[in-house]
Amino acid sequence: MKVLAVEDERKIAALIRKGLEEHGFVVDLCHNGDDGYTLATTRSYDAILLDIMVPGRDGLSILRQLREQKNAVPVILLTARGELNERVEGLNLGADDYLTKPFYIDELVARLHAVMRRKTGDQLSLLQAGDLTVNLLTREVKRGAEKVELTTREFALLTYLLRSPGRVFTRTQICEHVWNYHHDPGTNLVDVYVQRVRKKISDGPEQPLIETVRGVGYRFSKA
Repeated sequence: MKVLAVEDERKIAALIRKGLEEHGFVVDLCHNGDDGYTLATTRSYDAILLDIMVPGRDGLSILRQLREQKNAVPVILLTARGELNERVEGLNLGADDYLTKPFYIDELVARLHAVMRRKTGDQLSLLQAGDLTVNLLTREVKRGAEKVELTTREFALLTYLLRSPGRVFTRTQICEHVWNYHHDPGTNLVDVYVQRVRKKISDGPEQPLIETVRGVGYRFSKA
């Protein structure tokens, strides 16, 4: 999941980024509402963490404008303990959830998964293709009864492709969502990681789960 965090308290912002990245998220971070609004309206995110009280454009104004533009990206408000009125207003404006500071990273991760499940209509945090199963909460990957050990980036790559079977992703898209930077045509980073994941999930050459679309990128097989 690619997440935008708009938080002006730099210590909290750093903890959010570190904690989410340890759980396999890709995080864009900014410390004021004006930059947050620009990022939210010019880039694609799976969810936005939005502090209500930020310098520049405040969090509720950002939320209001996103919803007026029919932008349905899930938004979790980050609020101080005494901001009841702001929380109520935020929920009425279309926020999906709120979290009161201070909070635990594990709770934030759980809430992010929850709002994503509501958005997609999924009832379980489980991705499955044939005998391959991926639990998004426990980060457990299995091929049949065999457990598959993946690194953080390998897990992010697999789940990114597995969420949209049949859809072709370019190397640029994969780089932006898994590594959070633009693809360098001179590097084979994506190809190397795809080969690693294929090997770990016992992806056979005759009917691979991760298919190569020559000259374009990769897709997860629909079969």
